[in-house]
Amino acid sequence: MFGFGQAIGIDLGTATVLVYVKGKGIVLREPSVVAIDRNTGEALTVGEEARRMLGRTPGNIVAIRPLKDGVISDYSVTEKMLKYFIKKVCGKFIFSPTIMVCIPSGVTEVEKKAVIDAAMQAGARKVYLIEEPIAAAIGAGIDISKACGSMVVDMGGGTTDIAVISLGGAVVSSSIKVAGDKFDEAIAKYIRKKYNVMIGERTAEDLKINIGCVYPRMQQLEMDVRGRDLTSGLPVNLTVNSNDILEALKETSNQVVEAVLGVLERTPPELSADISERGIYMTGGGCLVNGFDKLIQERTGIPVMIAEESVSCVAVGTGKALDDVEMLEKLDAQRKAKY
Repeated sequence: MFGFGQAIGIDLGTATVLVYVKGKGIVLREPSVVAIDRNTGEALTVGEEARRMLGRTPGNIVAIRPLKDGVISDYSVTEKMLKYFIKKVCGKFIFSPTIMVCIPSGVTEVEKKAVIDAAMQAGARKVYLIEEPIAAAIGAGIDISKACGSMVVDMGGGTTDIAVISLGGAVVSSSIKVAGDKFDEAIAKYIRKKYNVMIGERTAEDLKINIGCVYPRMQQLEMDVRGRDLTSGLPVNLTVNSNDILEALKETSNQVVEAVLGVLERTPPELSADISERGIYMTGGGCLVNGFDKLIQERTGIPVMIAEESVSCVAVGTGKALDDVEMLEKLDAQRKAKY
């Protein structure tokens, strides 16, 4: 369809960048972190190597996450990061690639322009944008072209995007800045309050992944972590259990459920009936916190399914959407006329 040059789909996430190349699938999955030399402004390293430097760098090096809450917070660093990843995937391309980048559903025109400009500066020939829930639905294998309601809850690092999709686009949608990063913050805050111990964001993330839950577990799990005692200032070992994490995540998980209920309340009746029948699909790394599907199912009364390969759904959908940009635009016009 695009003639010369590669077609690339990029899931530009707050926590992780995934790159999908047409015909090859997901070829890159790296943290959205860039290590910058303060003196020269040069990017020293990007991705996993830079993530290891978070909280551990000397004065002249700073490890930056250039995206916050799903949008670009540092334009020049995002551009450097994109340039690095595109070059890593394409090599020294003779023909500039066509790129589709996914964005949260609630972004402003200014934020959209920042993404397009950053991708163009990084070497793209043409840039398309796609909303995260649409990309997630395509990646999860849902046929979005039908006049039939499907509900997707995509929980990433910076945002949770919820949308009811019909005729190739979102009829009702909501994007909240509560997702993986906020869960990590809530865990660190809770440990500080309950145990008077300060833990780093990577430790909080490990707790979330290994023993985290938002719905009571059948069997309680425990994990040993190291932190800094706030009274003595010395390093300390601490055993945390899954009930601690359940309590820590109560408020943030409730905000996600409330947002899902809010979208359901605004959904046209015909589409609500479709969703009751077909269920709610969950995608993104955030939905892998134990019990999220059970929590939403209990509160909504609607069956909840976690998509296969939920972490890469958005990137796969972004890449697949490149096959039929015209169809998406046509369906968008139809949907606007109908709803």
